[in-house]
Amino acid sequence: MKISTEIGSIAQFVGEEKAVEYVAKAGFDAFDLSLFNICGWNDDFSKKIWTDHPFASADYIKFARKLKRIGEDNGVYCNQSHAPFPILSVEKAHIIRALECTAEVGGKVCVVHPCNDFSAAQNAEIYFELLPYAKDFGVKIATENMWNWNDEKDEARAAACSSAEDFKEHLDAVNDDFLVACVDIGHAEMKGLDTSAVKMIKTLGDKVQALHIHDTDRWHDLHEIPYSQNIDLLGVLRALKEIDYKGELTLEACYYLQNNGFVGEKLFDGVKNMAKAADRLRKDFLSLEI
Repeated sequence: MKISTEIGSIAQFVGEEKAVEYVAKAGFDAFDLSLFNICGWNDDFSKKIWTDHPFASADYIKFARKLKRIGEDNGVYCNQSHAPFPILSVEKAHIIRALECTAEVGGKVCVVHPCNDFSAAQNAEIYFELLPYAKDFGVKIATENMWNWNDEKDEARAAACSSAEDFKEHLDAVNDDFLVACVDIGHAEMKGLDTSAVKMIKTLGDKVQALHIHDTDRWHDLHEIPYSQNIDLLGVLRALKEIDYKGELTLEACYYLQNNGFVGEKLFDGVKNMAKAADRLRKDFLSLEI
């Protein structure tokens, strides 16, 4: 069982190259490549436009290959990536670029959010358009369980894939081996959605081929470090073991560093803390008997 983490929260301070080195030195086996910087918001936040980031430049393949080489030099690999979102605000070309960059860095899965307010059939049309490119690049697309917010009740409300049943309906609507599931553990535990990460994992079975692991108060989308909040992570790990999960244990504790003051000279200390938490997840997973 390998451990991984998203690198976007690190790269915002030191860039992707140094982020990959930090992840390796901290003790991770792999990294989740954040590709959000392919595009950014326009002035009125109505759509996303190309940026001046290397992933958006004419030399994006060269940059992707550089990251792969840095990973290899430091003993880590890219296991998955995350495409820009929300899907209706980005260009199709942004997602295609994300799939291609994933392939060049060596990742096997790229998380592409569904549209929160679309049905399974509507989101299937989006994925049908993207699947030929995914297959050409040899990269699977993972859809993810999402959430909306109910201001009146101050809790989450239903969105695409937010229940185990709707998640399965989304996968069945496409019915292709190149569309798989990324279960976001924290999203599945949010108050108001009436589901759980355990139920979602058991319902989706071998379609679960990517994870976003973080901890929450089981109310808000906190993306905090594992074992710091209220999610029953042992129950989650047991469910993963029951479905014979073959992928990595990938953290998406993307608010941990900044929220807890791990910036500047303290940044690497925070990354090491994340690696320790991920290693604890691995040890707990391996120790469980089913």
